[in-house]
Amino acid sequence: MAVTARPDGFVGVFDSGVGGISVLRSLVAELPHEDFEFFGDSANAPYGEKTAPEVLGLSRSIVEDFVAEGAKCIVIACNTATSAAAQTLRAEYGELPIVGVEPALKPATLAPRHGRILVMATPMTLRLDKFHKLAERWGSDSEVIGVPCVGLASRIEQGNLEADDLYELLEDLVGEYRGTVDSVVLGCTHYPFVRRQIKRVLGDVQLFDGAEGTARRTRSLLEAGGLLRDESHEGTVSFRSSKQGAEEMRLYHDLYELDF
Repeated sequence: MAVTARPDGFVGVFDSGVGGISVLRSLVAELPHEDFEFFGDSANAPYGEKTAPEVLGLSRSIVEDFVAEGAKCIVIACNTATSAAAQTLRAEYGELPIVGVEPALKPATLAPRHGRILVMATPMTLRLDKFHKLAERWGSDSEVIGVPCVGLASRIEQGNLEADDLYELLEDLVGEYRGTVDSVVLGCTHYPFVRRQIKRVLGDVQLFDGAEGTARRTRSLLEAGGLLRDESHEGTVSFRSSKQGAEEMRLYHDLYELDF
């Protein structure tokens, strides 16, 4: 599909729910003069427990809407959707910049301490070839331990991130690795919102996520395509969700402002 991107278009950012807001924050910090529209598909969350064809279909529908509304760039702020849909969508949309995210395994393996690296991610992210190729490329000098964190993204979608049940879930998922790993890769964009909680369970380990790298890549593609907004433009951020209600929007805005 031929798409003509314009510098005055917006950057469309989407995720299966609230997690991509962690990436959005890095995008806004890197590109303060751009207009961003964030879409959280919370009504269909979590993507990480669906099939790859289901995720591709949901992602394609969101991108179609963004393009129809004038998006000049798409950021797939979801590890699962990147793995399942990014390659296909890039082929379908040709020149339209489409940026994905991936588990930040490379910087974790390049850190001084990298003997044992825990990768927290959704079942699909860990199952698909994209992750295995990443681990083969960068994990040769490290023991890479993938943990499918079933239910964690869904729990974060509920908010109330200091509740006892969230800590209990993290303990069940990764508590056995306390004191035995050098670092943790947060392989789902929901997980940075519980960085403090993860450290409380695992100890003071170094945490890695891919948000800043995604933001830098987005800037690079916009600049290469002559699509950056003029620095005199005051950028904007707007939110939408497939899950309706004032409470849902309040959660989106609260997470955007959260100190994590």
